[in-house]
Amino acid sequence: MAWLVLIVAGLFEVGWAIGLKYTEGFSRPWPTAGTVAAMVISVGLLGLAMRTLPVGTAYAVWTGIGAVGTVVLGMVLFHEPATVARLTCVGLILAGIVGLKLTA
Repeated sequence: MAWLVLIVAGLFEVGWAIGLKYTEGFSRPWPTAGTVAAMVISVGLLGLAMRTLPVGTAYAVWTGIGAVGTVVLGMVLFHEPATVARLTCVGLILAGIVGLKLTA
């Protein structure tokens, strides 16, 4: 169950990272409110997951999900480059996440 909570926390991290782009420097109230809510939920769920998961593993997986998800959505939503080098790096982050899960 802690792993599921951690995955959801990571997805909310993606949400707030992408949300930051839409706040336009925190000048738009609704995107800002959604971004702050996603931040609180993400960190709260991370804290719950850390009750049973090792802190280093939980934090690394949480940030990894956030990084991979944010890069992929940046490519889709904001037309950021999807070069072979960038996709390879995303794959390496994903491999690290899977490795940490398998060895926890």
